[in-house]
Amino acid sequence: MPSYPHKQTYGARALNFTNPTAKSIFETLERKKSNLAVSVDVTKAEDLLAIIDAVGPYVCMIKTHVDILDDFDFSLIEQLQHLSEKHDFLYFEDRKFADIGNTVALQYSSGVHKIASWSHLTNAHPVPGPSIIKGLSSIGLPLGRGLLLLAEMSTKGSLAVGEYTEAAVRMARQHRDFVVGFIAQRRMEGIGAQAGEDVTDEDFLILTPGIGLESKGDAMGQQYRTPREAVLGSGCDVIIVGRGIYGTDPKAVNIIGAKAERYMAEGWAAYLERIASN
Repeated sequence: MPSYPHKQTYGARALNFTNPTAKSIFETLERKKSNLAVSVDVTKAEDLLAIIDAVGPYVCMIKTHVDILDDFDFSLIEQLQHLSEKHDFLYFEDRKFADIGNTVALQYSSGVHKIASWSHLTNAHPVPGPSIIKGLSSIGLPLGRGLLLLAEMSTKGSLAVGEYTEAAVRMARQHRDFVVGFIAQRRMEGIGAQAGEDVTDEDFLILTPGIGLESKGDAMGQQYRTPREAVLGSGCDVIIVGRGIYGTDPKAVNIIGAKAERYMAEGWAAYLERIASN
């Protein structure tokens, strides 16, 4: 049976990882007393920067989709990096790579976005098999970056269940230097372990989407849980919130900041309750 390293403090868990990005994430969580990641899915660079500046004091991480920006220019990256330094958070480009190793290595390093050059963390579907990890790690590992695998998703009817999830965890287990955790709805330690395999001290970082304080879903099949349900009930480490914070008006920075602060407080309280129950 696995132990429960997620009952340790975030600061203590930094010692469970060799990957520099994983260590930095846990240290940031502890330092800022925040397990909130805000997903900023807007199409204008001006709105992206405004939202990030408003929520920056309250987050450990900003999740981006830079490929949806209508006016992306690589000069934007310098502005993003400035905000990261100003507010002390990391970037997670939610690219969801899903191709053969050689292709994803090029997508990660090249093109207009050059993701590996600025994003601390990215993610991938395990569908192509271990070659996708090898391709991405050939670029990201020398830069100290980290990778998440999509083991589960928060959308209704997701196929990322059962044997698929187990296979994703087994793949991650073989590449612990680069794969630091999962997009998932619960803890993944011990899942898919082979007979005789020692996973006693296994620890993975769990980022979970689909977090909301009011809504329970949307018209596109998204399903929501509260921060307490995710962090305390399911053992997730970082809660990802998007529209629940910035809604439909990215320029309402005072309201956006207040909502981010509320989510930060709710997520952190659930974490404190979790480690107190150890």
